[in-house]
Amino acid sequence: MEQDRRTAKRKLGDIGESIACDYLTKHGFAVLERNYLRKWGEIDIVAKKGKILRFIEVKSVSCVTLPPIVPHVTLGRSQAGEADGYRPEDNVHPQKLRRLARTIQTYLLEKRLDGDWQLDIVTVKISEKDRMARVEMIENIII
Repeated sequence: MEQDRRTAKRKLGDIGESIACDYLTKHGFAVLERNYLRKWGEIDIVAKKGKILRFIEVKSVSCVTLPPIVPHVTLGRSQAGEADGYRPEDNVHPQKLRRLARTIQTYLLEKRLDGDWQLDIVTVKISEKDRMARVEMIENIII
């Protein structure tokens, strides 16, 4: 039996991507591909809804990794259930966007695709204790 050598972060990411795929499917997306990898970047999910090809970056976080909640103090753009305004999508920084743009262009050229596409971010906040997840989608990110 082969040993699972993935890091805890990678395992969490894989769980988050599976949850994101389920979410997308339930919302009318056709998941075409997962983990499209090139040496300069990776696209977590390639999906289609209607006539638009969607490149989806998944950001997963475990509630255990979130900063502690500070009562009666709001820092940043905090929303219900988000400790200290922490938002997983903030990890999609300019350098990550540049790598995604290059990888998306590679995908489009390799598959000889010419049509409408967009980049979306799906955040998956996982509560390991409750075995529940909250999924949010931010659509049409400008790169």
